[in-house]
Amino acid sequence: MKIKCITVDDEPLALKMISDFVKQTPFLELVAQFDNAIDALNYLQSNKVELLLLDIQMADLTGMELANILSKENIKNRPFIIFTTAYSEFALEGYRVNAVDYLLKPFDYKEFLAGATKVRHRLVEQSDHAENLSSENPSFIFVKVDSQIIRVEIENILYFEGYKDYVKIFLSNNAPPLLSLMTLKKLEEKLHGSGFLRIHRSYIISFSRVDALLKNSVKIGNRIIPVGATYKKEYDRYIDLWIK
Repeated sequence: MKIKCITVDDEPLALKMISDFVKQTPFLELVAQFDNAIDALNYLQSNKVELLLLDIQMADLTGMELANILSKENIKNRPFIIFTTAYSEFALEGYRVNAVDYLLKPFDYKEFLAGATKVRHRLVEQSDHAENLSSENPSFIFVKVDSQIIRVEIENILYFEGYKDYVKIFLSNNAPPLLSLMTLKKLEEKLHGSGFLRIHRSYIISFSRVDALLKNSVKIGNRIIPVGATYKKEYDRYIDLWIK
């Protein structure tokens, strides 16, 4: 079964090249192509698309603005996004809208194929775990705080800090942190695949809440959180797509 794709780019040569890349990839199917994001959005409202190959700098509606709309709109089967752009400065913002890859122009077919293959793997994983996912709600977790079991929305979590057998959960909107009896290791297993990454023996961060990537640390709000030597390789691998 082929992955249904649309390509969006206001540069005719770039649009043709990317569309040709799709056509020569056996597991992809090009169902539409557009030279602007507004027409692409209209198409997505009424058609099933699994992969959106999207330029960023476009008139009227940018690719990043389209991605943000899609992340908020109630669109069934929202497509995976691969950005295709000449501008590296939007990389972190691309992560925040859950883009699968960020291809910097000029890129070749090998780089394109690597990004498309990531989407293919994610679709396979979704299919393999469909039954399990249907019985879970990944938008929140339950944690024990004092004598209560409290529901915490994942989108409100900034980061976790471990203290031996306890974890402090830091939240957005200046909410007071929560202290829960559990280990970071157990929490790491529970959050697997939910956009969190352990970067230090004492910290797990939500990458969607990162404001800046520093040399050996990340900034979330006013807090600078170090990247531990043990976790540096995995951290570098995780962000490689967004800063290189």
